[in-house]
Amino acid sequence: MSNNMKMAIPIIIAIIVAVLPTPEGLSVNAHYFFAVFLGVIVGLILEPIPPALIGLTGVAFCATFGLVGDSAKAARSWALSGFSNGVIWLIFAAFMFALGYKKSGLGKRIALLLVKKLGKTTLGLGYAVAFADGILAPFMPSNTARSAGTIFPIAINIPQMFNSTPDNEPRKIGSYISWVAIAATCVTSSMFLTALAPNLLAVSLVEKNAGIIIEWGTWFSTLAAIMIPLFLLVPFLAYVVYPPEQKTSPEAPAWAAKELEKMGSISKKEILMLCFGILALVMWIFGKQIGVNGTTAAIAVLCLLVLTNVISWEDVITNKGAFNVFIWFATLVAMASGLKKVGFLKWAAGLISGGLAGMDPITIAILLVILFFLFHYLFASVTAHTVALLPLFLGVAANLLPTTMMQPLALLFVGSLGLMGILTPYATGPSPIWYGAGYISQAKWWTLGAIFGAIYLAALVILGYVIL
Repeated sequence: MSNNMKMAIPIIIAIIVAVLPTPEGLSVNAHYFFAVFLGVIVGLILEPIPPALIGLTGVAFCATFGLVGDSAKAARSWALSGFSNGVIWLIFAAFMFALGYKKSGLGKRIALLLVKKLGKTTLGLGYAVAFADGILAPFMPSNTARSAGTIFPIAINIPQMFNSTPDNEPRKIGSYISWVAIAATCVTSSMFLTALAPNLLAVSLVEKNAGIIIEWGTWFSTLAAIMIPLFLLVPFLAYVVYPPEQKTSPEAPAWAAKELEKMGSISKKEILMLCFGILALVMWIFGKQIGVNGTTAAIAVLCLLVLTNVISWEDVITNKGAFNVFIWFATLVAMASGLKKVGFLKWAAGLISGGLAGMDPITIAILLVILFFLFHYLFASVTAHTVALLPLFLGVAANLLPTTMMQPLALLFVGSLGLMGILTPYATGPSPIWYGAGYISQAKWWTLGAIFGAIYLAALVILGYVIL
């Protein structure tokens, strides 16, 4: 599909929806706003232009034409509301942590040390790749930066030592390593609040739409019951379901040892990065008890990273990725809140609720979790999925379920965001990187995605029956 076609499709869809008759019970403004919102979501899926620009265009259009707010001042306040959102600043600061791990070399050292210690067997290599992701996950809100940027360059060298390439015996070891890497990062992305940027976006949407605040500690303590067992099982499950042909890998630890020799002894910057990472994690976990907000903690640690020269101020102001995500998520928070402001969510949730009314509350909750998870087959972006569906599903749940069930259900929704990345070769950021390595065919990826997706979803459903 040409880029011009990708550019035209969201606009055409928005226009078609806008010119349709306004449904009964929905205001004209809400109808038009939804048309723009739908165009933005389709644009995020197709990405004819940078996603931040798509979100900014949608907000600017709606504010300019007064689709949200009853005055120009109110429209302006709504348009800029996302930029004052604390979670958006937390995402920005956490992206700088990821940069610190990369620049200091600590992320690379951790991965190599694990390969050196665990890499004598292929199963051990799988656990080394998974543990490297798990150690970095609480501090890196981009699973693309973590899995594709830090782990991929190291892990992809291992199968080549055994002459396992996409064109020559990929199943020997390369296919196994690739699948473990993507399957593990999907679990770690759901294990920690700060392991995936859409997690933080989702928490903000939950607070805005349901009035429920989800702290770092609450997230981990609730979801760890299934995430830790899943994480520990992933390399073994892949070993059983998609076994490597070669079972031992004696060359891998020797290679990792040589790479570590090249890096030299641990540097001052690596030690500082480790200390600041632990400090941030402690404040995120115990922030509520000690009276420190998670965003404030992240910004304070960011300042320490710059002041100690782990990263430079130039790194901060020239980090295009961080600023791109900052603008992107700030505008999406505004667009999602706009759906509620104009009354669209209330109308749509009422419409859907009619079809579920009368069912047992637990059944409704579990059905909503399953649908929320499986709908990701239609999305190429976890962020787009979150903005499009999370407020709507929360609205339906609020109409049908007792208040006491809303917080555990919200945790199941947001906790599914990382896990659903396993479903397709385009489901989450690192997927195209590992798929593009060529070790796993598209047909096999879809098959494995369905198998592991079913396992991940089953774990969520079991947790749902326990906590709801």
